[in-house]
Amino acid sequence: MRLVPVILLACLPLAALAAADKNAAPAVTPSVELVRLWPGYRTAESFDRIAEYFTNEEKTGGQIILRTQPKERAGYYFLLRVKNASPLDGASIGLDLITDAGPRPKTHTFALAPLSAGKQVLNIGVTGADWPGGPDAHPVAWRLRLLAPDGRELLSEQSFLWGRPVTPKQ
Repeated sequence: MRLVPVILLACLPLAALAAADKNAAPAVTPSVELVRLWPGYRTAESFDRIAEYFTNEEKTGGQIILRTQPKERAGYYFLLRVKNASPLDGASIGLDLITDAGPRPKTHTFALAPLSAGKQVLNIGVTGADWPGGPDAHPVAWRLRLLAPDGRELLSEQSFLWGRPVTPKQ
């Protein structure tokens, strides 16, 4: 019988911790799923819509379009289809590119407007002087990441060569 009070005293701190955890706000990690990713060059004309001729404003057709040079439309784009279970506020996109200009990656960061829950289409473009190769150029390797406001990686996709180790020339 003397053992029961000792066990109760030993379990008391654990019970207090369990109660504290129930009162704490749960850490919510937004769930984002990549449905599809299409990389490729797009001409400036491919973004033209009939309504633009009347309003003189770019019509996005419901897509989120982010460019390294906002006034330049022609460039290399990453068209993403994503599905997020809950709204996402304050996220950003990090795009790392290695081109034939050199082996060091160039990083572009894009701030995202709040995303509502559901399916989204994003066009992430490297345009203007940031993509000097024109329609015939392709990145050597790339990595695209969706980042939470605190920097956590919510989603990542990369080219085959991005994951390959770099071996020095002999």
